[in-house]
Amino acid sequence: MKKSTTALAFAASVAFVPHAFAAWPERQVTITVVTGAGGSPDTVGRLIASKLGPMLGKPVVVINNTAGAGVVGTMSVVKAKPDGHNMVILTGGVPSRQILRPSQPYDLLKDFTMVTTLVGYPMVISVPPKSPIKDFKDMLARAKANPGKLTFAMNTTGSLHHLLGEWIGIEGKVDMQGIPYRGSSKAFIDVTAGRVDVSIDTGTFSFRRIKQGQYRGLAQTAPKRYGLAPDIPAVAETLPGISMMSWLGFAMPKNTPRPIVDRLNAEVRKILAMDDVKKKLGSFGVMPMASTPEEMYARIKGEMARWKKIVDAKGIKVK
Repeated sequence: MKKSTTALAFAASVAFVPHAFAAWPERQVTITVVTGAGGSPDTVGRLIASKLGPMLGKPVVVINNTAGAGVVGTMSVVKAKPDGHNMVILTGGVPSRQILRPSQPYDLLKDFTMVTTLVGYPMVISVPPKSPIKDFKDMLARAKANPGKLTFAMNTTGSLHHLLGEWIGIEGKVDMQGIPYRGSSKAFIDVTAGRVDVSIDTGTFSFRRIKQGQYRGLAQTAPKRYGLAPDIPAVAETLPGISMMSWLGFAMPKNTPRPIVDRLNAEVRKILAMDDVKKKLGSFGVMPMASTPEEMYARIKGEMARWKKIVDAKGIKVK
C-alpha cells in the first residue's frame, strides 16, 4: 500500500528538522535589555553576550530599548519570529508588574518561551552607619512601638522594594511608611542624610555601599546567608515567612523550537560556570543561578501568586 501524500510530507519535514536546528543561529542573535546602560541587566547581558557569540559562531549583541518603560522593547521580542534570533532579559520585577498592570500588552505566562534564569541576588535592608537602629529585630521593635512613623526608601509604588516593605510589615505585624523614589541614587541621598530611616534596595546597589561604609546592612532576603555578604543576616532568621531572590533571565518569543532553547540553555550554563564569569558577576553583587525553562516558568508563576496576595492584602494600585 502506498503511503499518503500527507504522511510522506510529514516524514520529509521531520527529516529536515535536525538540519534546520543544527544551522542555528543563521545570523546575529539580539538580546534586548529594557533598562538603561550600566544597570544589572545591561552589564550581565553584555558579559554573557561576549562569551556566547564565539560559542554560537555568530555575533550576539545587546541593545537597550527603554521606550514606554520597557514595554516597547519587550514587545519587539514578543512579536519577533520564533526562530531563536531574538531574546529579552526579564527581571525579578516582571511578575509583580504583571499583577499590578494586567492590561499591559503582553502576558508573561503566555507570550514567551522561557530559556533560563541567569543570576540571582537578594534585596537588602540597610541604614546609615550612625543610625540608632541596631539590627533588623530592633528595626521591627521600633516600627511596632511607633506605628506609621518608621520610614523606608523604595523605588516607585508597586516595585519589589515597595512590595518587600509591605511584606515585612505583614509578617512582622508592623506599620512602616514607604517613601517612593525614581531611582536608587536619590533614595540613597535621603537615607544617608537621615531624612528617611531605612533603605530597601537591591543587593546590586546596596552591597557596594555597605562595603564602602556608606550603609550598614541589617538583613537580606536570600533563604540563608548570602555567599557574597555572609555577615548580613537573612530576614528569614527573624521572619521565617520571608525569603526571596530577585533575578535576571532569558526569554524568547512563544513557540521557539525546543532544540534551540535547549542549545542556548546548555551554552549559558557553561558560561555561568566559568571562573572568570563568576568572579565578574560577584563584583556586580550577583551569583549564577541557571535553571531549566520549566523552573524559570514555575518561578515566575509562583512569584505572581505571592505578590498578588500582598497587593490584594494592602490594596496596592498603580496608575
